[in-house]
Amino acid sequence: MDNGSILYRRYLDGDDEAMVELIRIHKDGLMLYIRGITSNLSLAEELMEDTFFKLAAKKPKFSGKCSFKTWLFTIGRNVTLDFMRKNSRISDTPLENHYDISDERNIEQDYLREEQKISLHRAMETLSSDYRQVLYLTFFEELSNAEAAVVMKKSRRQIENLLYRAKLALRSKLEKEGFEYEKL
Repeated sequence: MDNGSILYRRYLDGDDEAMVELIRIHKDGLMLYIRGITSNLSLAEELMEDTFFKLAAKKPKFSGKCSFKTWLFTIGRNVTLDFMRKNSRISDTPLENHYDISDERNIEQDYLREEQKISLHRAMETLSSDYRQVLYLTFFEELSNAEAAVVMKKSRRQIENLLYRAKLALRSKLEKEGFEYEKL
């Protein structure tokens, strides 16, 4: 049993602080994953909150067939897809609005690292939603291919193929922009 499932069990048993701890642990990762689907940070934040609200209000049963994180991200994906079906037009907020480069730090290296992050995020924004999702789940959230398959409702083989194609597409985009990377 992972920490998330233990906290969720405590919440179901009446410990509200356990839900606070669950949210603290998983909110950032879940929000960034949802942002990869919606391409909108403020919408992703709202949908992340809706996911935790659904968890708190409806108290779905966690079977333990996968990790708690995988289960939570699947719920978040479903909440997001439901929202997108209901609202076919989602406003896009340009990525530049989420990064304030004018607040440069005095250290040049930090500035260059931040620029690389922005370039990476911009390049990822040009990829298809499935590519962004699989890259985010496997690299940023460090889910296994099997766990990513559960979240995205695809077979493990489909995830492996999708991940391979996503990495090629991202690498191609980054090389066109002259991006220097250690390992992709």
